Amino acid sequence: MRHLHGTPGLLALADGSIFRGVAVGATGRACGEVVFNTAMTGYQEIVSDPSYHRQIVTLTAAHVGVVGTNAEDEQASGPQLAGLVLRGLSRVASSWRSREPLGAYLERAGVVAIAEVDTRRLTHLLRERGAQAGCVAGGSAALDEAACVAAARAFPGLGGADLAREVSRDNVCTWSLGQVDGFADAAPHAGAPHVVAYDFGVKRDILRLLVAHGCRVTLVPATTTAAQVLALGPDGVFLANGPGDPAPVLYAQAAIAALVAAGLPVFGICLGHQLLCLALGARTVKLKFGHHGANHPVRELASGRVLITSQNHGFAVDAASLPASLRVTHVSLFDGTLQGVEHTSRPVFSFQGHPEASPGPRDVVPLFARFARDAAAYQRNRE
Repeated sequence: MRHLHGTPGLLALADGSIFRGVAVGATGRACGEVVFNTAMTGYQEIVSDPSYHRQIVTLTAAHVGVVGTNAEDEQASGPQLAGLVLRGLSRVASSWRSREPLGAYLERAGVVAIAEVDTRRLTHLLRERGAQAGCVAGGSAALDEAACVAAARAFPGLGGADLAREVSRDNVCTWSLGQVDGFADAAPHAGAPHVVAYDFGVKRDILRLLVAHGCRVTLVPATTTAAQVLALGPDGVFLANGPGDPAPVLYAQAAIAALVAAGLPVFGICLGHQLLCLALGARTVKLKFGHHGANHPVRELASGRVLITSQNHGFAVDAASLPASLRVTHVSLFDGTLQGVEHTSRPVFSFQGHPEASPGPRDVVPLFARFARDAAAYQRNRE
């Protein structure tokens, strides 16, 4: 691999650690929580995932950018993370689907990114000491190490941060495109069950899969009340992924509790899973360095099967705090943390990882079919 040369880049951690590199995105300075993602593919889906809001992501893959970027693979409107750290950035974007090189894509969006970093040392440090506040800098901002360390130490962290309202849409809209085979679009029929999806930072491929499984989808802001959702006449409610700490998102917890009590089918993913558990009486905890990758093994307790999953979260539900109304359905084989729950008497369930992957395996996609069946059954029963 040929090395890049040019504008200086730097990553400073709150503990004083310094990692030097070369700027490959926008210049300037950005702060956030530094995490690492072990996925080997799907860098654009990672970069555009709203769940990475206020995070600086280190990709452990040694070589990134070879297929460029395109509009179809975006999970939101452009890059969503605070910064990106790479070992090697491809000089060539070689794919018939590519419309723009990764570096240009990041620069256009104002995202600071650096390459030529010793990501192995950085990942080892994060595993040993936990996710840290950091400052990534490119250009002249990278020349002042002390200022970058001070900026990293000033970052308040994600604990106690309600970021869902920052990334959520502010209006109600209809989502009508579904993904059939990765490229073709499908639309729901007029009589399909109606799902109201909360946007806490939702990924587009989640919405595509809801439609592909036969649902009509209405997308609503994170702060939408239960009464406003019920006024839309849903047959099911979907709770999306998103960034930040779930504990302070009290408005969503109140709405979720009321919707569960109303008897509606509910399906939550990632932050939505955590909010559902909190709404019903559980607690959440901050993980040391989180789960970020596309190769995480999860055991499905009912069958004993091991599912390979995509993961992106820094908080988890404390299994010991679950109320009697929830039972555990999935656990992580990496660290035993809770990965899925279901209600003991209602059509309500959730999953911590990402069944839609993007990137990653789709072993858990059948959860979408389960939710679609629940919504269709609710629709039939009320007609």
